[in-house]
Amino acid sequence: MKKNVILYWAPGGNVEKAAKNIHDLLKDYDFEMIDLVSYDINQINNTQRFILGIATIGAEIWRDAKGDNYWNDFFVKTENMSFKDKQFAFFGLGDQVLYPDHFVDALGYLKEEVEKRNGTIVGRWPVEGYTFTDSEGAADGKFFGLALDEDQQDSLTPERIQKWVAQLKKEMQL
Repeated sequence: MKKNVILYWAPGGNVEKAAKNIHDLLKDYDFEMIDLVSYDINQINNTQRFILGIATIGAEIWRDAKGDNYWNDFFVKTENMSFKDKQFAFFGLGDQVLYPDHFVDALGYLKEEVEKRNGTIVGRWPVEGYTFTDSEGAADGKFFGLALDEDQQDSLTPERIQKWVAQLKKEMQL
């Protein structure tokens, strides 16, 4: 049986907290929650569904190959792999007030990298209810995944996660 995985980075903060909340709603569907650094890249072929969690990062950091950019490292290691027939959903954290011009940009980077490897993206989320000026993580009125703002709208997070997971269950045919 193929596994499902929730991969997130970084541990110990709001991304991990959101990953745990998502996992609680999906644990009956064979989802394993793993921080990105602990994930065995050799398990990709045994994994059918991925949920990737990321904090907002700027374009200059994403393209920087520094040793602590673990998402970049993950995508470098998977550069020659195919994600065909695999489903990917994303959740990203950001701050609409401090970074209104780059709110959840990281969702766009995840989308770009998964599409390069022919993965199927599910879980797009409406931009209504958020206040920002620009995002590389959105197009056509939808984010490329669930956008969470623990700094400005933390009270909305539980409901957003519940609705998004219900949406994923349908889109992933769980």
